[in-house]
Amino acid sequence: MEQLHHELWIVQVVNSLFGPAVAAALSALGFHVEPGHDVIPDYLVMSVLIVVLVTALCLGVRSRLRVEDPGRLQIVLEDVVGFLVGLLKTNIGEKGPRYLPLVGAIGIFIFIANQLGKIPGLMSPTASINVTLGCALTVWVYYHIQGVREQGVLAYLKHFAMPPGAPAFIAPVMFFIEIISHLSRVLSLSLRLFGNIFGEELVVLILASIVPFLVPLPMMVLGLLTGTLQAFIFVLLTIVYLAGAVHTEHEHESHHGEAPAHAAA
Repeated sequence: MEQLHHELWIVQVVNSLFGPAVAAALSALGFHVEPGHDVIPDYLVMSVLIVVLVTALCLGVRSRLRVEDPGRLQIVLEDVVGFLVGLLKTNIGEKGPRYLPLVGAIGIFIFIANQLGKIPGLMSPTASINVTLGCALTVWVYYHIQGVREQGVLAYLKHFAMPPGAPAFIAPVMFFIEIISHLSRVLSLSLRLFGNIFGEELVVLILASIVPFLVPLPMMVLGLLTGTLQAFIFVLLTIVYLAGAVHTEHEHESHHGEAPAHAAA
């Protein structure tokens, strides 16, 4: 594996510019930096690159927004926003669009991160478990905060122990099961994304080391599809987890009440 690894030019440039300052700051905090190692890891450089690119893109699009005569990029972005808003409304309801900033931001980040490795000289930061774990923890913390904000602390904790329709005597067992289930979501989100992107990059790297140029191309084209699919799955699971956290007991009762009404109609 180490023989297949190669240092990226952009990582070398970033470390030559900012490495000494970062190393000095880490040393002041008591962290020892081994000589010969990159102070700023490649996945962090790629993640910052994505943030810079997306920020520049947003500022450029913002200055060219048109209501009557939108450009092609604006139309594409509006379609993406409309698609995400539709998912949020379908799974959460009318209050779903309020969660668009987090869902949209993490979806765009993961989509670009998955595809970045297709560009020569770059890598997909989502091929690092540190990045995918960070994304998973962000989603995990966010939907719990939104659940507490929507329901209150006691009501939110109650829904762990007593889901709608569950008898009260199994509350201790249900609470324990729910805690394990929610903790496992971090592993599920991070390992699924990491395993797919890392495996894909590893296969492409092996093929390129054997027969360069043409042989890795089919795998890279397939990676465009799988990278998009993995981003969609991550976004969809984020929305599902949000829906479970922010749905109040009143909403559950209203949904159950709608079913007999529709049946009677």
